[in-house]
Amino acid sequence: MKIYTKTGDKGQTSLIGGTRVPKHHLRIESYGTVDELNSYIGLIRDQQISDHQQSVLKEIQDRLFTIGSILASDPEKSKMKVPDLYSKDIELLEKEIDQMNEVLPELRHFILPGGSTVVSYCHVARCVCRRAERICVHLSEESQVDETVMIYLNRLSDYLFVLARMLCFDFKIEENKWIPRV
Repeated sequence: MKIYTKTGDKGQTSLIGGTRVPKHHLRIESYGTVDELNSYIGLIRDQQISDHQQSVLKEIQDRLFTIGSILASDPEKSKMKVPDLYSKDIELLEKEIDQMNEVLPELRHFILPGGSTVVSYCHVARCVCRRAERICVHLSEESQVDETVMIYLNRLSDYLFVLARMLCFDFKIEENKWIPRV
């Protein structure tokens, strides 16, 4: 497989299905942002976290590749079979969130990002995830986007927030509570 094709040198790229679109197209922005998110998830996985957390994050990375495939497909022209995203993928995130919340102290303040490198990576990934979700919602206003993709991204940002809290708890790092000046 050749890495460079020179077909995108003039600012156009192909969706799965063959449709040529500008590289700034919302569909390209959507799966490009999901790819960026996947890279941040990899950064989190590379830190000193539990085997279980690494395993869940690897599963998430696989689902993000699935989402990228879905978003890279022209919904009107592609006949290629791409992987599916299932409700059980969302349920896994919800289960993980619930399990972490069982041991975490009750959330009584907004939390400012920071505390350690891995916690900060979780917050950066959460922000990128929210951006990916916003772009997908925007895309859905002009083109077909599987609703499961948007639900998954919404739940994933929640998971990343709770993971950041869990890592603070695991590493005995005090959460950086936002106490507004009034």
